[in-house]
Amino acid sequence: MASHRPSRTRTLILMRHGKSAYPEGVADHERPLAPRGRTQAGLAGEWLRSTQPPIDAVLCSTSRRTRETLEATRVGAPARFAEELYGAYPSEVLTEIVRIEPSVRTLLVVGHAPGMPSTALDLSGNPDTGDANRMREKFPTSALAVLTVPCDWDELTSSAASLAAFHVPR
Repeated sequence: MASHRPSRTRTLILMRHGKSAYPEGVADHERPLAPRGRTQAGLAGEWLRSTQPPIDAVLCSTSRRTRETLEATRVGAPARFAEELYGAYPSEVLTEIVRIEPSVRTLLVVGHAPGMPSTALDLSGNPDTGDANRMREKFPTSALAVLTVPCDWDELTSSAASLAAFHVPR
């Protein structure tokens, strides 16, 4: 007899913020997006809507450029802003992800480099694939790593996911 339990598979999307501006006298945390960054983030949002499942929730760094990136994507899912994602390493990013409600099927995380590419590679077991090699080479602003997660968020560990796509909106 076939099981009728719902699939535990989830989609995790890790996004680096859009290209930022460097206004004089502005602290790093408060740097805004450059016009090019707004355009990139808008293109990323279009790609997300046309290729990915609907986003149920967002985790976003508290920096101005990540908040402006999220706004420019026009992703309307509920967002939680986490100071811990600013300058985070994979273990810190994972600490925030495992706190996500089990009802969330697709999660977008908007953060920084090297946190987003390092987390994508860590969670996917650092595979030797075209997309992973492109990510290792360069994870530019507004880039998106899409991972398939075969478990509940609170069970996610290093090497537990698989890299499904890497996209650079231009």
